[in-house]
Amino acid sequence: MELKIGGCGVTWNEPEVACDESGSDGENLTGGNTDVFAHASVRMPVDSAAAHVQEIRDRIRSPAEEYKATHLLREKHRAVLEWLLAPGGPIHGRAHVHLTEKAFFVVDRAADLLLGDNAEALTLFREGPPAFGEERWREFLEAANQLLRVRNDRAPDEPVDAFFRAVDELRRAQSRTPLALTLERLAAARPIADSYRARVLAGPVLVPVLNPLLPAIVRTAAHWSAGGRRVRLVHDRQNMLTPERIAWIEETARSAGIGLDGVRLVVAREDPRVQLADFLAGIARKIASDVLHGRVDPVLTALLRPYVDPGSVWGDRAAWALIGTEKAVGENNRSVPSADCNSAV
Repeated sequence: MELKIGGCGVTWNEPEVACDESGSDGENLTGGNTDVFAHASVRMPVDSAAAHVQEIRDRIRSPAEEYKATHLLREKHRAVLEWLLAPGGPIHGRAHVHLTEKAFFVVDRAADLLLGDNAEALTLFREGPPAFGEERWREFLEAANQLLRVRNDRAPDEPVDAFFRAVDELRRAQSRTPLALTLERLAAARPIADSYRARVLAGPVLVPVLNPLLPAIVRTAAHWSAGGRRVRLVHDRQNMLTPERIAWIEETARSAGIGLDGVRLVVAREDPRVQLADFLAGIARKIASDVLHGRVDPVLTALLRPYVDPGSVWGDRAAWALIGTEKAVGENNRSVPSADCNSAV
């Protein structure tokens, strides 16, 4: 089968897709080191990937044993970065990146848990800061993060208490805004929150609600298997990808009709395809984060756009208009499956 991507003919005779991520802070999505999570994937033969990695090394000529995205993002290597992403470059039409705006992911998951769906998440996320002020909004985000995360170093009831104090603060601040009904519904969801925390405490939890990696992998498989193709994923090893969680990924994909034939873990430095995915993930995360904060590089932003998954979990309208190709997940129904907080190891 031949598929036309970006004007180039790409023959899909390579069944494996190599993946890596950038921006993982576990479940600490509002107070971590990064505000964007990127999951990248590359589909090409191993020998082709090895040749591309070697060419990157030849062009950059750093003595580092292992190259990372930071090498390509240095200003002195700008030409190499543009070559890598450009149409006609080594990964164009052969790579894909799924982005998660972490703050929106928190609101999305909180709405899904407490309101039964995420339909109001996008409006709440976009209208919240101007309606309530940045300080109150930040307190709400942090409280929602603490409510949903599995790990809790506080008293057992504190995450729930803190979240509903934050909700009440927003209700008092702007009781007549269009968001009032959403806040009233959140305030009435205390029993659901209590039940969720009880399940978390009874743990262990198989798939944490706030971890963006596992649903992003499912979405990656959906992208590459579109049109009835079958695909196997090769992923960099990491602690989150236990056998039980890989089984969850495979079962979730099967249930969604995704042609995923399995997930295999490798050491990144031993697979040049994964190294290319690592480069793309780190590059995409940095460019997307810069756009989110108004630091727009028009050339790099335009070069990244063809790689970005239209089903990315993204809420910021202005940033998505620059980096996205279509509507984000908040506007076009959910394309990333929710994690099952009821599942235990």
